[in-house]
Amino acid sequence: MLLFRPPKAGIMSIVTPEGKFQHILRILNTNVEGRVKIMFALTAIRGVGRRYANLVCKKADVDLSKRAGELTEEEIERVVTIMQNPRQYKIPDWFLNRQKDIKDGKYSQVIANHLDNKMREDLERMKKIRSHRGLRHAWGLRVKGQHTKTTGRFGRTMAAKKK
Repeated sequence: MLLFRPPKAGIMSIVTPEGKFQHILRILNTNVEGRVKIMFALTAIRGVGRRYANLVCKKADVDLSKRAGELTEEEIERVVTIMQNPRQYKIPDWFLNRQKDIKDGKYSQVIANHLDNKMREDLERMKKIRSHRGLRHAWGLRVKGQHTKTTGRFGRTMAAKKK
């Protein structure tokens, strides 16, 4: 018979000096949760996934076991500069999410508000040149080759229903 309950595994408290911990950080116009490990906290920023966040933290020499709220201002600045200028820190071109931009032909990592702007520009360009994808976007239909005969009917107004 068990007389005492063993402690639950995996539940630990964060022990930091008082006043040094930030519960919410503001990085690249995005609120980042401070209680989450830094690699996963950076994924809250649009355009930053887990692999890119991992690579940026390694290039910035940030300890991956740290929570986001434990970072110093200098470490946050290093992470932000690497995220904004990845090619200067030898992050390969195939890792970036904007390759051979239509306008200038450059490789870059588009993050935060710039991602929305680039998406809007691309959609407007496709609509303007009347490409198939642009027309499907303009009409509000599925774009990537999905079947539309029977699926996706809800949320749209139907012309006539059968009895």
